Amino acid sequence: MIGYINNTETFGSVDGPGIRFIFFLQGCRLRCKYCHNPETWGICQDPEQAAKLGCTAMTAEAAYAKARRYRTYWKKDGGITVSGGEPLLQMGFVTELFTRAKGDGVSTCLDTAGEPFSMEKEYLEEFDKLLAVTDLFLLDLKAFTEEDHIALTGRSNKNILKLAKYLSDRRKPVWIRHVLVPGINDNKEKLEELHSFISTLENVERVEVLPYHGMAIEKYEKLGIPYSLKDTKSPTQEMVEMANDALHTAEYTDYRKSGQKVS
Repeated sequence: MIGYINNTETFGSVDGPGIRFIFFLQGCRLRCKYCHNPETWGICQDPEQAAKLGCTAMTAEAAYAKARRYRTYWKKDGGITVSGGEPLLQMGFVTELFTRAKGDGVSTCLDTAGEPFSMEKEYLEEFDKLLAVTDLFLLDLKAFTEEDHIALTGRSNKNILKLAKYLSDRRKPVWIRHVLVPGINDNKEKLEELHSFISTLENVERVEVLPYHGMAIEKYEKLGIPYSLKDTKSPTQEMVEMANDALHTAEYTDYRKSGQKVS
């Protein structure tokens, strides 16, 4: 199984518990206005195309061997995270990579926006194989209403919310992430609607508000892609606190040890 990898990070500390080796896979169908990895958008299907996109074609065996060299730094909580791009577009590769990791006792984490998810039988058969070897999902919920999600990303979020429910029904641990963008998805009432949805899930260990930043503007300029948020500032501390209150993030404090949310 060949995977197409845009980049790697050897000592990631924010994409899952502990110190993690992170694979950023190539390919994504969302066009988030604030995306900080636009170089990962192009979907790759063969090694020749990989060269044109500037990514690396690699077997799951070789990818795991590359990551495993850093195992001494992971200690108890660390491990491997696969991000993107959108890793669910390369589900077979991720499943094989994670299968190798789990066979070696290594923690696995998937960072996804969930866009490719489907409730079709054939898709779920493959997805359940990935589910069996994934310890933690980092699920990026960008907006709650379909209208807002389309405006922000170009695509519907109906199947993404179905993914959230599917993971909840199977009690697969999830950390919810929400990038807070002033003037885009920082409306208090809409954040409270998102919280109401999150509160129906039975598997959420953590809810994180990630303040928007414009550090990717140079990437867009180099790639010749218009950046529509060029004049958007990072949210103030007061705005972040408001979002944390609206999403009740303090109620989710990684409750794996206690087995219940803190209220």
